[in-house]
Amino acid sequence: MPWSNQSGGGWNNNSGGPWGQGPGGQRGGGTPPDLEEIIRRGQDSLRRILPGGGGGGGGSPLIWGLVVVAVVGLWLFKAVYTVQPDERGVELRFGKPKEELSMPGLHFHWWPIETVEIAKIDERQITIGSSSRTSPQAGLMLSGDQNIVDVTFAVLYSVVDPTAYLFNVANPDDVLRQMSESAMREVVGRRPAQDVFRDDRQGIATDVKDIVQGAMDEYGAGIAINTVSIEDAAPPRPVADAFDEVQRAEQDEDRFIEEANQYANQKLGAARGEAAQIREAAAAYKDRVVKEAQGEAQRFISIYDEYKKAPDVTRKRLFLETMEGVLKDSSKVIIEQKDGQGVVPYLPLPEVDSRRQDQTRSTQGGKQ
Repeated sequence: MPWSNQSGGGWNNNSGGPWGQGPGGQRGGGTPPDLEEIIRRGQDSLRRILPGGGGGGGGSPLIWGLVVVAVVGLWLFKAVYTVQPDERGVELRFGKPKEELSMPGLHFHWWPIETVEIAKIDERQITIGSSSRTSPQAGLMLSGDQNIVDVTFAVLYSVVDPTAYLFNVANPDDVLRQMSESAMREVVGRRPAQDVFRDDRQGIATDVKDIVQGAMDEYGAGIAINTVSIEDAAPPRPVADAFDEVQRAEQDEDRFIEEANQYANQKLGAARGEAAQIREAAAAYKDRVVKEAQGEAQRFISIYDEYKKAPDVTRKRLFLETMEGVLKDSSKVIIEQKDGQGVVPYLPLPEVDSRRQDQTRSTQGGKQ
């Protein structure tokens, strides 16, 4: 070492400073060293280190050998690549993609004539709406009934064609995000806000999925939409209280309508039951009257048939039956003789009848 601790920490007189002897034979004069001298000394040191002195010719073959080794190492580093299980590789020859894909594993290609692009094929998700950090205002949409709703939804997708995904569309993920937001605005704009809040979320998600998938297929992006799910739908915060009041009023309206329907159904059921009872009673009365009339007619016909056989007897029997019906409740009975010579003596028939009833009662009481 040229450094000498015994001389007070400076360079010794034989070293001429860190660069050795400067130009013109001056030592340690502070003049910058010659570049060729530095290269020559470096080559000498390298020859002393390497076995055999590094060969002849001033060390140029050795340098070129190191350069070749470095180039070969760089080429191998660029020519060999690895594809992970959730990836697919697309090799390009002079910038044109090959048809075959590179499956997971270690692969080799002729770099720089051939290059490779790697695409991830695992399922990925983009979220659009208030919970999205990139665009929190993206979820504000106008519904079909002129209400503003804040929709947060997620799109799950995967890459099914790595070549199309890498080369057909620039920034396919951004295109998918913009297309999903546009499709959701279109579908929400055709429906009332109530469908978005709770009535038909699944139908809205299905329509959005169909629109986005159709657009990505038309672009040839190589993307398959797996699921579109509406995670949250609510009114904007500044009008949330007013919207809640409207919702409560609508719920009260529904409740009142339901109670009115129950009352109407109850009264209608009772009225229908009463009407059915009246109809049954009328039908029974009709049947009874008809049967009685038919019986009276049959009785009259039978009496008429007997009358034709014996008119005098039948006439007398009819007279007696009629008089029996007229006089059975009378308290006095007067019979006029046929020849008109006076009235027969009065017969106290009511008293006889009352005495007979008294005797009957007394007889029953004695038996008891």
